[in-house]
Amino acid sequence: MLKTLTFTLMHFCIAFGVAYALTGSVTVGGLVAAVEPLCNSVGFYVHEKLWQRLERARDKPDGRSQSLW
Repeated sequence: MLKTLTFTLMHFCIAFGVAYALTGSVTVGGLVAAVEPLCNSVGFYVHEKLWQRLERARDKPDGRSQSLW
């Protein structure tokens, strides 16, 4: 979870910087920085969980595949 939080903080800063550089607006930069990284962070968290399930299924000793869901 710490990895997700630090990724989110980094993403907030980058999103704000890019949006501010493109628009010159602190308001637009703040809105983009608030919405876009949160959406990506949720996607990142789900992506990590799916990969963990895939790795567990692949490493299962009996060789049978386990459902990801």
